Amino acid sequence: MDLDFNIVDGLRRNHPAWRLLLAEHAPLIVSFLNRAFIKPNARGIEQSRLASLLEDELFRLRETRGEEAFPRGAADYLDDWAQDAKGWLRKYYPADSDEAHYDMTPGAEKAIAWIASLESRSFVGTESRLRIVFDLLRELVEGSGQDPAATIKELKRQKAELDRRITRLKAGEAESLDETAARERFLHMAATAREILADFREVEQNFRELDRSTRESIAAWEGSKGELLEGILGRRDLIADSDQGRSFRAFWDFLMSAERQEALGAMLDTAFALPAIRALKPEEKLRRVHFDWMEAGERTQRTVALLSRQLRRFLDDQVWMENRRIMEIIRSIEAKALELRDDPPAGAVTRLASASAELGLPMERPLFSPPARPRVDSSAVEAGDEDIDADALFDQWVVDREALRERITRALEERDQVSLAALAEAYPLERGLSELVAYLAIASEDRDAAFSESERDLLDWVDLEGRRRGALSPRVVFTKGGAAHAD
Repeated sequence: MDLDFNIVDGLRRNHPAWRLLLAEHAPLIVSFLNRAFIKPNARGIEQSRLASLLEDELFRLRETRGEEAFPRGAADYLDDWAQDAKGWLRKYYPADSDEAHYDMTPGAEKAIAWIASLESRSFVGTESRLRIVFDLLRELVEGSGQDPAATIKELKRQKAELDRRITRLKAGEAESLDETAARERFLHMAATAREILADFREVEQNFRELDRSTRESIAAWEGSKGELLEGILGRRDLIADSDQGRSFRAFWDFLMSAERQEALGAMLDTAFALPAIRALKPEEKLRRVHFDWMEAGERTQRTVALLSRQLRRFLDDQVWMENRRIMEIIRSIEAKALELRDDPPAGAVTRLASASAELGLPMERPLFSPPARPRVDSSAVEAGDEDIDADALFDQWVVDREALRERITRALEERDQVSLAALAEAYPLERGLSELVAYLAIASEDRDAAFSESERDLLDWVDLEGRRRGALSPRVVFTKGGAAHAD
């Protein structure tokens, strides 16, 4: 990620994790959310229970810091933390409950994880991570299939190493890790397991934002069903087919295997029974971390199912409204016919198009006429004697539109919208007017980009001769989901 000034400034103003670090009661928020959500791996806590836990925490703090330290009630603090301007808690109502529930947002979890990493560690393991780097690189090289001969050679080496280990074990020469290596690998495993749980919350948040945008589109849509469904299903496929979506599906398929669950549970029990691991006094809930993964994954799957039900409800409502409109038209025709039955008006009441077939005889179609081909005679071409500089043929301006789309995408990662003027300020126009025209072409192909003829921006650049140039352009604003995905 390119951390230039605009991106960092946008993160400081908009990202919930940064806002949490700057909050007035950040120590209270971080400590309480860590104890209420992260430690027990809780997701979706009832408002009454969460308010009770916070009230107990506030009572303990007021005894030592005074009543003025935290003058508000627990419910007020929870509602304040759940505001969109802060975004540390998500307040929602489950389908099977009329009581509000709270869940921690991925931004708050990132801030808490970063604060936890500031604490000094008495033991920092590096050997296990180095092994993982080597294993990942080996798997990448072997899986790429670039050199089959090298892959075969490496597999033979691994087979020979396994045969030697089997021979040593049969001879009674047991292989075992020392206590330092065992502790290092266990701590690395525990940290990775917690990171997976945090990743689940972020994946769920992405699907939840898709569901929210779907509901907003359905509520405000006035066009055809086909266009709306095309946009909704396109956004859903974009997430499902992304690297994150494919990785989640692969993880879920791997985890749902009963054989792998049993093997993972057995290995965790064996690891917790080792003396070197018992000396670390690990948290017992790590012994059931795979069940926590399954619970978090099921919540993500339920979010996807909720989106599917929303689409189904939309189709049912649209069909019902169309059928109702058809019945209203038929009833109005019947009522009008009853009014005209006893006192028909003079002349024609309505006119119907005559029922007749349009005939198209085969012989009426014009015959094919081949197009005239121009004849070019190049046999008499003679070389000219004019002295012409041909450098202009090779000095071409090339504007990479994919690079421009990538800039727009990078700018929209941390904000909801960005203007063309802001992009030109962050990335000066190197190709001058040609690059400006390319930006406008991208915006014209993007349905989510907005043009404002009443407002104009002055965009300037420096040409090849060092002169300052400028152009007055209509204001162009790119929004998320737009130009970066246009073809």
